[in-house]
Amino acid sequence: MKILQNSEVPIYKQIAAQFKDDIMNGVMREGEYLPSIRGLARDLKISVITTMKAYELLSDEGLISPVQGKGYIVNPQDREMVREQHLRLLEQHLQNAMESAKLAGVSREELVRMLTVLYDTEQ
Repeated sequence: MKILQNSEVPIYKQIAAQFKDDIMNGVMREGEYLPSIRGLARDLKISVITTMKAYELLSDEGLISPVQGKGYIVNPQDREMVREQHLRLLEQHLQNAMESAKLAGVSREELVRMLTVLYDTEQ
C-alpha cells in the first residue's frame, strides 16, 4: 500500500481508496479479512485512528463489515453496483481525456477515431 504524505488527499481516504480498488477489481474477495487496524497502522507508521477512519468509510459504503473479535471482512459485492462504480470511473477518465483533447486542439472526430483504434487494438 502506498501512502503519499504530502498529498492533498487525507491519508485515511488514500487507504480507503486503495482497498476499494482492490475490492472492486476482485483483488480482495468476498469473505477475505482486511489487515488488522493496529497491524496496518504499524506497517504504514500512521495513527490507529487514521486506519480506523478508513475502515469506517469502507464500512459506510457497504464494502466491508466488522466481525466481532476478528476485524473487518469484505462483503459480497452487488454486480450492478460494481458495474456502476466502473462506469463512474470510466466517465471520469473520459472527461479528463476530452479536456486534454480540447487543450491539444484535437477535434471530436479525431478523438473518437483515436478511441476506436485503441479499443480495437486492445486485446
